[in-house]
Amino acid sequence: MTGELGSGPVLSTPDNHILTEIEPSTYSEPSSTLPDEQFKIRFEIDRTIEEIRTQRWKRIALQFPDHMLSQSARVYQLLARGLSGDEHLRTNQSKATDQADADISSLSLNSATQPLKLTILADTSYGSCCVDEIAAEHVEADAVVHYGRACLSPTARLPVLHIYTQSDLKEADAVEAFVGAFPDHDAKVILTADIPYASHVQPVANNLLELGYTNIFAADIVHNPSSLIPNRTVPQEILDDAKQLSDWHLYHIAEPPTALLLNLSSKVQSIRIFTPDLSNSTGNAQAQEANTSMVLRRRYALVTSMNTVSTWGILINTLSVKNYLHVVDHVKKQIAAAGRKSYLFVVGKLNAAKMANFSEIGGWVVIGCWESSLIDSRDFYKPILTPFELELALANDDSRIWTGAWRSDFEGVLENVRTLVPTTTEQDGSDEGEATEQEEELDMDSEEESAPPEFDLRTGKYVSQSRPMGRPKSGSRQIQANGTGHSKALTRHANGDIIAVNNVASPAAEFLAQKRTWKGLGSDFEIKYEDEEEEGGLIEEGRTGVARGYTVGDSIKT
Repeated sequence: MTGELGSGPVLSTPDNHILTEIEPSTYSEPSSTLPDEQFKIRFEIDRTIEEIRTQRWKRIALQFPDHMLSQSARVYQLLARGLSGDEHLRTNQSKATDQADADISSLSLNSATQPLKLTILADTSYGSCCVDEIAAEHVEADAVVHYGRACLSPTARLPVLHIYTQSDLKEADAVEAFVGAFPDHDAKVILTADIPYASHVQPVANNLLELGYTNIFAADIVHNPSSLIPNRTVPQEILDDAKQLSDWHLYHIAEPPTALLLNLSSKVQSIRIFTPDLSNSTGNAQAQEANTSMVLRRRYALVTSMNTVSTWGILINTLSVKNYLHVVDHVKKQIAAAGRKSYLFVVGKLNAAKMANFSEIGGWVVIGCWESSLIDSRDFYKPILTPFELELALANDDSRIWTGAWRSDFEGVLENVRTLVPTTTEQDGSDEGEATEQEEELDMDSEEESAPPEFDLRTGKYVSQSRPMGRPKSGSRQIQANGTGHSKALTRHANGDIIAVNNVASPAAEFLAQKRTWKGLGSDFEIKYEDEEEEGGLIEEGRTGVARGYTVGDSIKT
């Protein structure tokens, strides 16, 4: 007897298998059966209306994560009625929708100006934790109202109103788990929570103070991913001396992002995580201790194995986070200074199928928000590092030091740039300067010939050329940020001449010539052998139509 197929095959990689985001099931999602008053409180309808009127926004984009899109129509209706002055709520949903559409079409903060417009963003360009300014600009929005958990990264162009959509929590269970984790009432503990549970932090802290705890600090939310605890406040004594953070424990409500755990693993004494469970009625709530040693070891092993990568892909995973272009420029300069080649990619939401199309790339570095920059998945064809990890990967073996510290925010990477000593000015274009340049090139060629062999730690194979752009020069004459450098230094290759495009070394073109078995239709790149010449194939019109009957060119259906 043949078994029946229970579900369709998986034809694409699910997003939750790629990005380290919190599963929607972790939170108590709003129900469509909630009364309007409770629904308005959870989505902060009154606060949103007041902010729109105060700021006098005319075009507002409402951004929801995928698991909240079912609630978007109801939020739209309540905002439309509130802004139009109609406080009468209909119970019939179909009538309510018609009324909301009628209300929103006539909304206006000032009769002499354009009417107000609300737009629901049904999809996000990148991660749902980031504000999608690109989609908002498509509808010419003046501001974005972001719902759900957020990374709180500063935006570059549009003002943002964050609505955290508070989730329910049994505060008694959180207190019980805390007491079990920290029996010492004098223990120094910082209380934090994931964004949807942030409103419960202060009540839990008050209950603990009543039980006799003396060193409890309830952290507030701040929009600063570069703070000692990302997006959270810290006690004043830690602001005066950051090293004192190691004397404190962290108690976190709800499962935190992996990036947060890695950020804090070397900063605090310990991390305890309480996972809310509204269905738990046994009264035995517990907080588990976070252990990041395995993840850190895996990331360090990944960084060490990437030190021989010759061609890097810079992957843009955000177009909204402030200063992301500065980080892109910094990463390009780093890669070029190490004698490696880099290419810039913008592919939208990441998945393994997209990234596998670029087999020329030996490793990726992702430019995203502080949460989405960490992509710890084995599904990808080539590993993906953060800008912080890239610095370690490009360092020499004798200078690469792993302290256990880990950072994912942009500011942490840019701080290292500001501390660098500026290079000396270049010499004039005299004969002496040209002679000095020639001597530097000869010295560099000599260094390349006498350099120790390099081996790929992942495969154990000898790497003949890990720096296709040449080794970095000392002094002022370093390879420029665009990777061009001096043409004479780019023509030599361990196994012959490297292919150059416009006198610039191109590892991608070399990979196309030597390793790719299929070059695509109509390629203008020709490969010449001893007595043969292989050219791109002619482009011909193929089949068109639907499955029941195709046509080939101008012929009849076949």
